Amino acid sequence: QSNHILDCHEMQLGAQLCGGACQAAALGVGVVVAVLALVVVAWALLLRRRKPAPQLPADYHELQPSTAVYISSVAFYIFLVVRAISLDLVDRALAGLPWRRRARSCAPDPVRRGPPLKSGLQDLYERRMYGRISDTFNRPITGEAAASLTVLAREWSRETGELERTGEKIRCINLGSYNYLGFGGCDEICTPAVLRVVAEHGTGTNSTRAEVGTSALHLEFEREVARFIGKEAAITLGMGFATNSTMIPTLVDADGDGRGVLVLSDALNHSSIIEGVRASGACVMPFVHNSMIDLEAKLRDARTRGQPRSGAPWRKIIVIVEGIYSMEGEFCRLRETVALKKAYGAFLYLDEAHSIGAIGPTGRGVAELFGVPPAEIDVMMGTFTKSFGSVGGYIAASSPVIETLRARSQGALYASAMSLPAVQQVLSSVRVISQADGPQSKAAQLGRAKLEALRENTLYFRRALVEMGCEVLGDDGSPVVPIMIYHPEKMALFSRQMLRRGIAVVVVGYPATPLLLSRVRFCISAAHTREQLDYALGAIRDSCRRLRMFYCADPAVRAANDARNTERAELLFSAPLELPRAREIAASLPAWSPEPLAEGRRRSPSTAGPPSPPQPQ
Repeated sequence: QSNHILDCHEMQLGAQLCGGACQAAALGVGVVVAVLALVVVAWALLLRRRKPAPQLPADYHELQPSTAVYISSVAFYIFLVVRAISLDLVDRALAGLPWRRRARSCAPDPVRRGPPLKSGLQDLYERRMYGRISDTFNRPITGEAAASLTVLAREWSRETGELERTGEKIRCINLGSYNYLGFGGCDEICTPAVLRVVAEHGTGTNSTRAEVGTSALHLEFEREVARFIGKEAAITLGMGFATNSTMIPTLVDADGDGRGVLVLSDALNHSSIIEGVRASGACVMPFVHNSMIDLEAKLRDARTRGQPRSGAPWRKIIVIVEGIYSMEGEFCRLRETVALKKAYGAFLYLDEAHSIGAIGPTGRGVAELFGVPPAEIDVMMGTFTKSFGSVGGYIAASSPVIETLRARSQGALYASAMSLPAVQQVLSSVRVISQADGPQSKAAQLGRAKLEALRENTLYFRRALVEMGCEVLGDDGSPVVPIMIYHPEKMALFSRQMLRRGIAVVVVGYPATPLLLSRVRFCISAAHTREQLDYALGAIRDSCRRLRMFYCADPAVRAANDARNTERAELLFSAPLELPRAREIAASLPAWSPEPLAEGRRRSPSTAGPPSPPQPQ
């Protein structure tokens, strides 16, 4: 047995040496092919310049890397693909060698039996491409995730082929967590209240809200959320993603039949919105991101032409936008969107996952920031994970809509009730920023200080990045501050350099962003001190200089960006809530009576009857 084990070790060593030779051979092949590919890319770029550019709305600003960055990024992606395929081909060609066969025979049997879970291009991408940079994602942490956190270091293990923890702990400034108001860590007001609820109620209800999972604290919680948002009623769930994905289908049609309903969705809406619209069965038509020209064109086309083929009027039209777009840090053009939806008779669904709590004089989101009454927005959605240090999400709307959601949506019927300690965390933090205990109370003073600190930190950090020459996305006042990286290799290098300097950041690439628009997304918190931000800015400046990421260092480019941002800010805050030509638009459109939200398909009198209740699981 000892001889057999020694023999296996020798075979595995031979296989590892052979693997190194395979990689070297594949690298050489990849370099040659990448050079040829670079010529192809240059030729394709010349052909692209000869073709007419696609027609985009005049109010859309397209992110476009420079020609040099475009060519280098595309060439590197081609190199990665060629390298991955070459490694696999060489590996298969050498698989029949004796020591490779004997090494595989010595390997332990896989635990799972049956066909592979992944195959083809997905398997190739994860093994050969994502595997190169997987250490920059899913980093484990320990302790509270406040202004700073502790990252558990990892290294690749040759034995397991996986990232394994080394036991080292790295203390980092936290620029990656959604901890906008600083409630993510232990708090002098919220944490004691949460501990009292744990002692009194435990950690979970172990039931759905529709059965025996509703407590008095849940009811108080939903009343407080509705009051804070400014709506008649609210319903809460234990997961923000599920709030969109399970509530939108019922809003489209209470019976689950979305045929004949049109959803106009911003092209950069979150995947939870996409899943909810897809599950509804409605017809979805994306409009160009934040383009009011394209949105109005699609609204007018929907009203005048009706449904495809039949030409029948749409049952209802729902416009879905986000308060802050999480990958761009941009505000939605809310005032203009409200004016358009009123002129064309559509409903408006506003997702405030990243804006509620963090934006506005009292933290009530983009509606408060831009002076839009909540009554002008039909459905307001938000989450408790970003500003309130908890979990879950809410829908706030009129009482009939909320009662239908409570009775018919899958999230309300089948999901476990929100944990009561998490409920108390949100309740306490909402009362802090809303000054529910009086403007002179300790909690109110803390709430005002948090909101002011977040505004100051956000403006300071964003302007410092602009001045150093980074290509910064988004609007002033947004706690989400992305800067462009473009090149896939720079994305991983930047993340690793930040970790070595004691800064935890989030880098974002495909498929969360378009292939050539990778970026790093900083999340600013009220808990950050000026010293922490200055240290982080110094480290960012050094890394950007090494990686040549100062894409907007030219003063002319910076001046053009400033002028565009100033013009955009004026529209965000001063656009009218009523279109001056609203009467002319109404006179030019055919008569139409849309169905209410969260209502099933209208039935003829002969078939009308009470809708069948959903069946419990």
